[in-house]
Amino acid sequence: MEERGKIPPGLPRPGPTISYWQVLPSDIADLRTTSELPCNADFIIVGSGISGAFIAYNLLCKNPKANVVMLEARQACSGATGRNGGHTKAASYRSFLHHEQSLGLPEAIKIARMEYANIIATHAFAREYGIDCAATLCQTVDIIYSETQLELGKKAILRMRETMGGSDPAAEYNIYDGDEARRKFLTPDALGAFEYTAGSLSAYAFTIGVLKLALSKALNLQTETPAHRITSTSQNGQTNSWTVHTSRGSITTSNLILATNGYTAHLLPQFHGLIVPLHGQIVAQRPGLRLPQEGLKHTYSFIHETGYEYMISRPPGSINAGDIIIGGGLHQLPNDGASRYGVIDDSTLDPTIQAYLRNCTPRFFGHEWGLDHGFGRIKKEWSGIMGASADGLPYVGAVPGAAPGLWMTCSFNGHGMVWCLKSAEALIEMITGDEVMQTTVMQWFPQSAVVSSERLRASSTGRMDLRAPGELGFGEREKG
Repeated sequence: MEERGKIPPGLPRPGPTISYWQVLPSDIADLRTTSELPCNADFIIVGSGISGAFIAYNLLCKNPKANVVMLEARQACSGATGRNGGHTKAASYRSFLHHEQSLGLPEAIKIARMEYANIIATHAFAREYGIDCAATLCQTVDIIYSETQLELGKKAILRMRETMGGSDPAAEYNIYDGDEARRKFLTPDALGAFEYTAGSLSAYAFTIGVLKLALSKALNLQTETPAHRITSTSQNGQTNSWTVHTSRGSITTSNLILATNGYTAHLLPQFHGLIVPLHGQIVAQRPGLRLPQEGLKHTYSFIHETGYEYMISRPPGSINAGDIIIGGGLHQLPNDGASRYGVIDDSTLDPTIQAYLRNCTPRFFGHEWGLDHGFGRIKKEWSGIMGASADGLPYVGAVPGAAPGLWMTCSFNGHGMVWCLKSAEALIEMITGDEVMQTTVMQWFPQSAVVSSERLRASSTGRMDLRAPGELGFGEREKG
């Protein structure tokens, strides 16, 4: 794992697979607000996924006169955000015991509460601004196929209830035994299940909506403008600026913000081995004819001894209602998919994972699946590049050891939809807020997610969420 983490990521590859969400690209997919790249800006954001979009939106809300330029290597929202499975799901119980052990109980509670708050805020934002992305708050269920996972999950949930209080919504879980799970969730081989609050949406449509809000506040979006390298300029021992060198020229700023997720080490070589690209795959399917054709009431995860799959059913009233979007399958490869770390080519599909994802849903639902749809089961298959951090948490804040004015919010370990909105909010307060506001932010934002020199000394051992709750995983030889 350590050697794969040192593979230089390079830039996003041209000609990626097209995700289910991108079949009709947005009207701003290829937007260049100005025909020429500006020479300077008050703020430069690299990356146009959900992190970059909310950074831009928050910046322009706080300072409407700011000159903000966003650089994107490919089309708008063409990276991990536009390729994910459509889940806003925290599964905080799966990391709670580990966080308590390694970070302390107050920090474990803070992470769980922030993840829940991020879900609620995401759906509230979509509703408030009328973003057409089929955002649906609903119940989710983890179908458990491992006795070990079942017992550890129960232990984690009980610990959350004990320490967070029975009325805390972030600790609200329903626990089902095998008979109840098989009957309620149409999964005949389930050993048990955990039910809690989550949601689904098109993250692509949602983020495009946020970008359009930022554009209405004068964001300058520059697509197809890859950042090849960054340099700092100093005078009299003080840094005056950061310059981003692109294929279309250079642009300079006093505040450079990287929202580059799995590609971050291309611009920050010191993050080689700390932010590792991880190649993931997803399949969109038509539901079997015995399943509700208008869509399942729950979203799902299917939890095995090691590894899991995650699945949404497009909600009633949405375009293609009932379609099933399922991703995962890394555990089908040796060493929990270690060969997929360091891979940045999202134009390719791994054939083993591809075959598994195509065929796992009829096994999960058994006789409840029925015959395949007359038009066939498979609608779309695609891949995307996540960012896996060395300790299982994102890196948010000022880059340690760098000259002032370099900021990052990166490496969300496949869980960006329950971290990115709040991380962007916290980062903007770190950049622009006064001391009182920054102190207020740290009352709710996890200190463990703030990038620090100490965190840069961790070593990567693989994604914690592929393991049992509380089992040692990412970087604690010294994630969810």
